[in-house]
Amino acid sequence: MSGLLILIPVALGLGLLGLLTFFWAMRRGQFEDLDGAAHRILIDEEEDET
Repeated sequence: MSGLLILIPVALGLGLLGLLTFFWAMRRGQFEDLDGAAHRILIDEEEDET
């Protein structure tokens, strides 16, 4: 029973940390261009051979 007194706050703290990290990433614009990377992989760029 004493293990639950430690594990429940730790689990809630990690969940809160993950939620705060997600909101921080949203504010920094990490999820702005979700389709860009998927389309960039399909573009065939020619390499300059000099």
